[in-house]
Amino acid sequence: MSDWSKWLRRIEHVMETVLFASRWLLAPFFIALALALLVLLAKMLVAFYEFTLHAWSASEVDVILSILGLVDLTLLGSLLVIIIFSGYENFVSRIDPAQHADWPEWMVKIDFTGLKLKVMSSIVAISAIQLLRAFVNGKNLTTHELAWYVGIHLVFVVSGLLLALTDWLSEHQPGDSA
Repeated sequence: MSDWSKWLRRIEHVMETVLFASRWLLAPFFIALALALLVLLAKMLVAFYEFTLHAWSASEVDVILSILGLVDLTLLGSLLVIIIFSGYENFVSRIDPAQHADWPEWMVKIDFTGLKLKVMSSIVAISAIQLLRAFVNGKNLTTHELAWYVGIHLVFVVSGLLLALTDWLSEHQPGDSA
């Protein structure tokens, strides 16, 4: 092997080492999302406090809207957990579930395709809750505003279906053994 080839292999090795190590630059993003989860928890506690404070004197519609708000915050928190753990596991480093007795089994089984579908499903669910809240509170919205809610929700639903379809088609290409 010539000196030139050895030199190129060393450069290649250094580049690959740097690129591989660069995945750790994502770790602060996941830490920031975990901190955002704390902020979301604070919002949930405030929303729950306000809900319980006014629940007895509120109308049925107001109670339903408050509960839907709590469900919405819960779905958003769940979405953050999915992104934090699955993203970290897929892009930064493996987590050893054996070290954590209560580790949810799904967290080690989600690949990038599964992560995309779970994120999109969560977005559709959050959008559905927002749409339901808009309809329950329909007297305060115009028909035009409600149509926008429905349109945006349908965009999310169709996007999710297309994403699932393209993933399914890519896994079931002619000639694949899958």
